[in-house]
Amino acid sequence: MTPPPWLLSGLRPQPSTPIAWAAVVRASVSLATPLAVGFALDRPAYGALVSMGALSGVIGDTADAYRMRILNIAVPQLFGALGVMLGTLVYGTGWAAVAALTLVGLVSGMMSTIGAVASVSGLLLLLNAVVGAGLPMPEPWWVAPLLLTVGGLFVLTLTLLAWPLRRKLPERVAVADTYLAVADLLAAAGTDAYEDQRHAVTQSLNTSYDLILARRARYHGRSNAMVRLLAQLNVVIPLVEAAPAVHVRRCPLPDEIPAAVRELAAAVEESRTGRPELALPAPESPATRAVDSALRHAAVVVHKADPDPYNVDDRLGRPAVLGVRIRRATRDVLLSGASWRYGLRLALCIGLAQALTSLIPVPRSYWVALTVTFVLKPDFGSVFSRAVLRSVGTAAGLVVAAPVLAAVPIGWWDVPVMVVLAALIPALTAKGYAFQTAAITPVILLLSDLLNHQGFDLVWPRFLDSLIGCAIVLVAGYLLWPESWHVRIGHRLADAVTDTADYVAYAFEPGRSGDRAERVRARRRIYRDLSAVRSEFQRALTEPPPVGTRAAAWWPLVVAVERIVDATTAARVRVNHGAPEPPPAEVAEIRRQLRELADGIRASEVLVGVRAELPGDEEGVLAPLRQEVAAARAIASPQP
Repeated sequence: MTPPPWLLSGLRPQPSTPIAWAAVVRASVSLATPLAVGFALDRPAYGALVSMGALSGVIGDTADAYRMRILNIAVPQLFGALGVMLGTLVYGTGWAAVAALTLVGLVSGMMSTIGAVASVSGLLLLLNAVVGAGLPMPEPWWVAPLLLTVGGLFVLTLTLLAWPLRRKLPERVAVADTYLAVADLLAAAGTDAYEDQRHAVTQSLNTSYDLILARRARYHGRSNAMVRLLAQLNVVIPLVEAAPAVHVRRCPLPDEIPAAVRELAAAVEESRTGRPELALPAPESPATRAVDSALRHAAVVVHKADPDPYNVDDRLGRPAVLGVRIRRATRDVLLSGASWRYGLRLALCIGLAQALTSLIPVPRSYWVALTVTFVLKPDFGSVFSRAVLRSVGTAAGLVVAAPVLAAVPIGWWDVPVMVVLAALIPALTAKGYAFQTAAITPVILLLSDLLNHQGFDLVWPRFLDSLIGCAIVLVAGYLLWPESWHVRIGHRLADAVTDTADYVAYAFEPGRSGDRAERVRARRRIYRDLSAVRSEFQRALTEPPPVGTRAAAWWPLVVAVERIVDATTAARVRVNHGAPEPPPAEVAEIRRQLRELADGIRASEVLVGVRAELPGDEEGVLAPLRQEVAAARAIASPQP
């Protein structure tokens, strides 16, 4: 019997994922060294706690830029220390511990909706609180938080040791990669490969802007390197805008143009300066004139050594100071319905797990709540498939852990065993959630054995507790919440369509079309929204029927909305390079149809996945845009 597709998608390793050998070595050293020091000092429990903190640091070290890695590792460690301190204070208090961990679950879940760093921080807050409430920790109360923090900082130190040896700034590599993605986009213009390449450009732009803005301090002028990179990234935007104008007319560009963009990518990566040399064919239409103009301007800026720091157009806006961002994030979380729903869902499952293990004697009961936390973490995909995959991953991990716990006595032999097991975590994490679970399980069991001295007796309770935790999540965290078994793509897509109607106004309405910076920000905001829709679409496909099958029907409409945005950008580019302005009445009619489309999407639960290329009036600069709007409305209309 063949497993269902939603399960196979999680069990199949991710393709073409290279092994980060530096991360493999760092994981082995950071988890095994504390054990060796603990045995040398005759304090194996202390060594195990430091290794647990290092394990959190290894899992959280997912960024590329060093400044982002500092945040990803250091900030969550503070919340992890707070969590284990809270757990230690309620250890052995019965129902008081149930109430305390339920409250921590609520806070952790709401934190996880803020962003990546907050998500990891909320995860460690809850995980360490559960561990502190379930295991006896060394006295006094501050020892366990201190040791866990030392482990995380040890990972951070090993990470920073490679900083002076880095060959290139991650931010510069990211900008160069964006130029390469744009070159592929221009090469694909007029072909069926264009849509995938446009999505790749959006992802690359998001990554580059996020890295640069995370590094950039309050003022542009503090880092000449960042000012130059930001200028180089900004001037690629007109090239991205010109690509749809070429694509909608189905006129492929000469090979010299993508080749010139790839040469600019090499210039960015190698930080070249000087006079650019371009051998470009003469443009023959408004669309190719737009490409030619954007490419020549980009070449000048890429090769310019010192851009004016006060003339750098920051497409995403200047980041607010830390205090403002914290207050804004706190306000958004407290007022967000999605934040409260996820927090309450996690709190309910944690409360049930702790209450169940308080009423029924379950060996090593803290594993139940740990399983709940890992399965419900929001940025790992489908809750249902995660519960199933965690069971599969745990079973695979126990196959590895059982002979280790049975044959290896507590002592120095644990150190070389940890060297091998720790190396598997970064090597297998990129392959998928089940693989990550299989790699982490034996490591946690080995560290737990140093605190409990139960050896092989840990294996069966670990598997039983994982099954109980998965069952709690499936019932209280999935089946009891209607949003779990409804497709959540429609409302997000409707918001993107509404924003698209506003984007049309920025592009063509008198008095607003001149604000190019706001138009660019609006377009990138839509593409970010559509990127989130794509992520939700991928998550929904991993759900069992009928959610997965319903989600698949939305895909043609997602692509149609992307094409509407591309057609709007292409029309604006053609107007900028000689085409006549469209009449206001036509613009208003398109905006009305888009708003009607958004209302129809919000009212739809199931769509029929049929993509139709509808004929339209070929006259006027907005003809391609009208055709794309008509096609999208046909997809969203009720089918007879």
